[in-house]
Amino acid sequence: MREILGRRRRLLSQRSDGRPELFSAALTFAKEWQWPVLPGVAPDPEGRARCGCPDPECTVPGAHPFDPGLLAATTDERMVRWWWTNRPAAPIILATGGSAPCAVSLPALPAARALAALDREGMRLGPVIAAPTRWAFLVKPYSMEQLGELLYAQDHVPGSLRFHGEGGYLALPPSETGHGDITWERAPLPGSASPWVPDVEAVVDAVVEALTRTGVSAPEL
Repeated sequence: MREILGRRRRLLSQRSDGRPELFSAALTFAKEWQWPVLPGVAPDPEGRARCGCPDPECTVPGAHPFDPGLLAATTDERMVRWWWTNRPAAPIILATGGSAPCAVSLPALPAARALAALDREGMRLGPVIAAPTRWAFLVKPYSMEQLGELLYAQDHVPGSLRFHGEGGYLALPPSETGHGDITWERAPLPGSASPWVPDVEAVVDAVVEALTRTGVSAPEL
């Protein structure tokens, strides 16, 4: 009986401490940065490229909310602790907009080239999130009206750009999804304050210009 109880204690310990970096990151986002988060769907254990949700053709396996739904995203420390104690490997999902940053994302290859071009120009950027197929530039929250006016003013907007605004979501590092790891391509500066992020206008203008100037053509992914 002692062996069984001892084994059970080890399993419970592994359950709560299996991904301590996820637990710590989720608390930082919610408690220190006041970003509303919630757990994502774990990838299907029978195949990482498949999602654990009911959709057999899910295009973002593991990297989206399911249960609880997006509206449950919170900055409440107790809720975050409960979620990641019970689901220590769950991806961290940010509910974009409101009090949290929004994002502009594009396929990884043109994103890397655009980022290099912006660095050469000395443009100040906030955190940049890298997924295997797409990178996301974090920006200040914006309204749909503001985004519409911004896009209308552009001569051309690449179809591969995506906008994660109010009611949207984004997987945060150090999550693991069905497509691979989510990492910081440009990490936030150390400190307890919420990271600085630029206006959406500056990022969209710069990214569109960089993509146009470098002649990068990217399909929708």
